[in-house]
Amino acid sequence: MSLASLVGRWALAPFSKALPPMGDTERAALEAGTVGFEGQLFAGRPDFDALRATGPNRLTPEEQAFLEREVPTLCAMLDDYQIDEDGDLPREIWTFLAEKRFFGMIIPKDFGGLGFGHFAHATVVTRIATVNVAAAVTVMVPNSLGPAELLLRYGTQAQKDHYLARLADGRDLPCFALTSPYAGSDAASLPDRGVLVEREFNGRPTRGFLVTFSKRYITLAPVATVVGLAFHGYDESKPDGQRELGITCALIPVPHPGVNIGRRHRPMDSAFMNGPIDGHDVFIPTEWVIGGEANIGHGWRMLMESLAAGRAISLPALGAALQQSSLYVAHGYGIVREQFGLQIGKFHAIAAVVARMAVDLYATDAARRFTAAALDRGESPSVASAILKVHLTEAGRHAVNDAMDILGGKGIMRGPKNLLAVAYRHAPIAITVEGANILTRALIIFGQGAVRCHPYVFEEMSAVQAHDATRLGHALIGHIRHVMRNLGCSLFGAPVLGAPPADLRKEARLIARLSAKYALTADLAMGLLGGKLKRMELLSARLGDVLSHLYLAAASVWRYEVEKDAALLPFARAAVRVQLDVAAATLRDLYANLPSPARRVLGALILGGTRFLAPLRDRQLLAFAEALRTDRHLIERLCPDITLPKSGGMLDLMRALELAAELGDEAPALNKLVRRSESLEQAARSGRDPARALAYLLAADRVIQVDDFPR
Repeated sequence: MSLASLVGRWALAPFSKALPPMGDTERAALEAGTVGFEGQLFAGRPDFDALRATGPNRLTPEEQAFLEREVPTLCAMLDDYQIDEDGDLPREIWTFLAEKRFFGMIIPKDFGGLGFGHFAHATVVTRIATVNVAAAVTVMVPNSLGPAELLLRYGTQAQKDHYLARLADGRDLPCFALTSPYAGSDAASLPDRGVLVEREFNGRPTRGFLVTFSKRYITLAPVATVVGLAFHGYDESKPDGQRELGITCALIPVPHPGVNIGRRHRPMDSAFMNGPIDGHDVFIPTEWVIGGEANIGHGWRMLMESLAAGRAISLPALGAALQQSSLYVAHGYGIVREQFGLQIGKFHAIAAVVARMAVDLYATDAARRFTAAALDRGESPSVASAILKVHLTEAGRHAVNDAMDILGGKGIMRGPKNLLAVAYRHAPIAITVEGANILTRALIIFGQGAVRCHPYVFEEMSAVQAHDATRLGHALIGHIRHVMRNLGCSLFGAPVLGAPPADLRKEARLIARLSAKYALTADLAMGLLGGKLKRMELLSARLGDVLSHLYLAAASVWRYEVEKDAALLPFARAAVRVQLDVAAATLRDLYANLPSPARRVLGALILGGTRFLAPLRDRQLLAFAEALRTDRHLIERLCPDITLPKSGGMLDLMRALELAAELGDEAPALNKLVRRSESLEQAARSGRDPARALAYLLAADRVIQVDDFPR
């Protein structure tokens, strides 16, 4: 008998008791998507050749032309304040979106769509969101998790032929109804019930489901003409225990008898369309099931596989737009606004915040771009998509809070001149949808990552479920070797696999060593706590956070490698070190909270060297802020998606900064003259070019002023 068989036979019984049974729903969630570089980080073996092999982001000529033509044209039509006041996009915007096929970016050209890649799709949404979030959400939803994505992956040819062209050109507007009042984040427990029956439909006997459902928070529902619906299917003609068919996804044209749709929610009083849908005894022919009868009961797997791609694009794009807009505004307002005879951006308290915003943006946008590149290579990284959803939307929220602090009174006065108030109000929406961040962070990133990314755990679980002792033995022997390797790397240093860029080799070595420490810690936590770890959400959240920050750090190395932008090297180096510092601090916090008497010994043994990762010091932050003020191209590189709007405070700021750049050192001098002159015109006369000086002063004055309204 082989060693693997002996080990497996010895371990099978205790492992069967320790590991919870894995149901079909859980297995579908765990098997969804693919594992990319995050798996190497989880295993403690990041290979920087594999990181580089992901390649740079690429745009086709058609995608580049769309970004240079249609997207700026759309943004120039968007008045952020007026859209927010009206509570809807103007009719000409809806028409433009349909005519230019914004709703069909992911639909192949063969079906009338644009056939764009993931990076192009993400860039379009990000650029629109820097101008108006409601328009970005309206474009985002048909191209994210919804009927088009599900049809492309699973639809019958007849369904594709009927719907995709109509979705691409806007004749049909889709929505997807998943969330129920009593099953929000716990979507696998949908109470919406459909019973398999036979009814006369369109003059002939037809098999289908009689469905009663109640859905809420459904974006585009008030204007949708086709509804994707998830429900639990049942066949009551079968014996007890066999009646549940599983979650099923179907398409319902609107209007349809029994479907009540059209009312509206107002999430944070936003202008994008969102509302409830409910139905009582709605007949859904089986031919409306996405993929036909063969896909009855496979809806959960379909949703999980589709979500892995959609969640990595749409909401991270909103977070990136909010970060870029916030940095652009905070930096720009710091140049235009003066107090105590000094540009406020030169005050150390403000300069440090702006610098930190820039460093954080480098890391988060690197992760977003890296994941988009992986998606364009055919991957569908489910764990990485959860990381992006949480950390980019949170980064957006932190950035806009920082920018609002810098704006002061300017930031809280509502009106067309306001720079960020509408976007600020939208920040909680991205945090909440497609799996609330508090849940995703606590349960999904590590909960799914521990099984999906670990090189042996899923194999061990599958072997136990199959009662295969030999298979379990092989997995356990590999697992033991894996632990011993990471123990050695944690204590004595980890080798750097592959060839990272020479400028970031020290940072790559830090990533490799901390990755090994994390991999060992994850195994210790699972070994010491077993199945209880799943319920210890604070520990699970910390383990997920460490993986996330390692991912952002590694993505920063990738970004510098593919962009080769020497001017951004200091930001890249700082981004890596900040992410690693946060990851190491989180690991120390985790060991301090392990419910094990050995936690102090283990922590001291494993975490040696993690207190010296050189986070940003004050002098570095101030140097970054100075570089941003003196080299306007740095902001352009960090905020490449900022786009000209139709009107409003952002347009005023962009014009003021452009004129300030043309005037150079003369702009601060003019600002000082304003306080001593009777008028802007008088101050402008002292300029070398009075006309240009006056244009700048008028633009700067528009930035500084706020709106007022009649009583």
